[in-house]
Amino acid sequence: MAEILFDEIPSLDLADFTDGTPEQKKAFVAKLGEAYTNIGFVSIKNHGLSDVLTKNLYESVEKFFRLPDDVKKQYEIVELAGQRGYISKGREKAKGRNTGDLKEFYHVGQPPKNQREDYPENIWPDEVPEFEKYTSEAYLTLLQAGVHMLRAIALYLDLPENYFDDKVKEGNSILRPIHYFPIEDPDSLPPDAVRAAEHGDINLITLLMGASADGLQVLRRDGKWIPITALPEQIVVNVGDMLERHTNGKLKSTIHRVVNPPRELMHTSRFSIPFFMHPVSEMDLTCLENCIDDEHPKAFEDITAGEFLDERLKEIGLKA
Repeated sequence: MAEILFDEIPSLDLADFTDGTPEQKKAFVAKLGEAYTNIGFVSIKNHGLSDVLTKNLYESVEKFFRLPDDVKKQYEIVELAGQRGYISKGREKAKGRNTGDLKEFYHVGQPPKNQREDYPENIWPDEVPEFEKYTSEAYLTLLQAGVHMLRAIALYLDLPENYFDDKVKEGNSILRPIHYFPIEDPDSLPPDAVRAAEHGDINLITLLMGASADGLQVLRRDGKWIPITALPEQIVVNVGDMLERHTNGKLKSTIHRVVNPPRELMHTSRFSIPFFMHPVSEMDLTCLENCIDDEHPKAFEDITAGEFLDERLKEIGLKA
């Protein structure tokens, strides 16, 4: 298939896959596969998140991040390697970089009904009691949308439609509310400090709710950075490194970043909420046999999802 250079990421309707005719479902799978083979990103509508839930979620997230730093740090447990609770400003850095990103964030994992013994329990801020309710609702809604997306991906890969279901139902997925905090003195920053340096996501797929400000960019195959803009009713869904490994590079985990705003807007906040869809730790990420041929020899060593996550957490500074 010839490579397509998108000027913007394609928009698709998930209802075509979940509730459409057989022809609509087939077309959705084909268009999704084309996008993920070429740029690794799509915008999706009819994902299940209501406007009311989105509004309430963002309000509770902003309320938490407006708290004083010393209060927020009560919910940071370093021994958890950033897997639950608060992660403070500048602690995470992109793979291969020494300067921390200009952000702080909070990690929410599986609810109790899907909780496994090897996962840490969630941590909830007492100062914002509604935070638990709305992040938990968003978590389960995005998990379901992600299951549908992975079913479409499985069909594109000529796998059984439910191939990923048991791998993600109790997976180590993470909802991450992010605050890209205001910079009052830009001149005090290291020269390479940015809100989120260029990186690929670790997981299978990421489902990203609309951010409160511009800044997200994707690196196209020809080296051009293109801005990602989704309509208010859409979420952005992209391929992560685990899925790229498992498909031997057939599906692309595209490098992306969040750039700093213009200097006159550096004093403003940016909020975004990605859902990182992880499988269970024991999932085998070995390259699929039907993604290997003479033109595409096996490109990745065998590894489990848990081993890969552990390796990457060390590379980005969250684990010693």
